Amino acid sequence: MAVHHETAEELVEEVFLFGRALKLAVGNSDSSLLPPALTGVLGMLSIHGECRQTELASLLCLSQSALSRQLSDLVEWGYITRTPDPDDRRAALVRVSDSGFEILERIKESRVARLSTMLGEWSEEQALAALESVRHLKDTFTDQARHASADYTLIAR
Repeated sequence: MAVHHETAEELVEEVFLFGRALKLAVGNSDSSLLPPALTGVLGMLSIHGECRQTELASLLCLSQSALSRQLSDLVEWGYITRTPDPDDRRAALVRVSDSGFEILERIKESRVARLSTMLGEWSEEQALAALESVRHLKDTFTDQARHASADYTLIAR
């Protein structure tokens, strides 16, 4: 059975507002460790692993120039390393350094502590139900985005 239009409309708004609320709740608590935008770049790179800057820009939906500035800061602070791509010496591979993994762990610990405090009156069952719902929503969005991207690639050929 399909989701009603009104339900989808409300869900769009709630998901948007949830994103804003999440930023307020846990995103700013660790900004003294690393600005949120750089935390996002470093986090995505830690999940994805070593890659070219163009690939990382695509994953983050950022322009090359915006990502380049962010990577420069992260390199300067020692949180990522750049090495020449052995397959194409004109390109570079970026990866998270040991210091980068350390700062990400500190940020994660800060966020988990803050969220744990905020959810202090929740039961474990409520938290697990929320986790399941958020994960299901994220997986649905990701699957649909991949489908749309694949369809666009086929059309572009």
